[in-house]
Amino acid sequence: MTVPTKALTPQFAVAAQLSAHDLPAVAAQGFRTLINNRPDGEGGPGQPPSREFEAAAQALGLNYIYLPVVSGAITADQAVAMREALATAPGPVLAFCRSGARSAQLYSLATGQ
Repeated sequence: MTVPTKALTPQFAVAAQLSAHDLPAVAAQGFRTLINNRPDGEGGPGQPPSREFEAAAQALGLNYIYLPVVSGAITADQAVAMREALATAPGPVLAFCRSGARSAQLYSLATGQ
């Protein structure tokens, strides 16, 4: 099984909402860092909480970063936080949100690409 991703660079890709069950496939695809850009509870009770992703990622040896951003309201501080995370996180990196678009926008703001 593979997780559908969209590569923006060889070291950075985005994906739509994941579940903890997707993380073994994420690791098998070679990603070393997972960035969750979706605020807890945004999708209602069916959305897995960040702590669930963190535990599953760590169990697989993945670096996990929780950097929630609200769709259409990304701040300059969040872009800076993303830039700093990308500078220190082992790659390749997979970031996700509801559809992947918000993660791609945050990446663009963080890197100027």
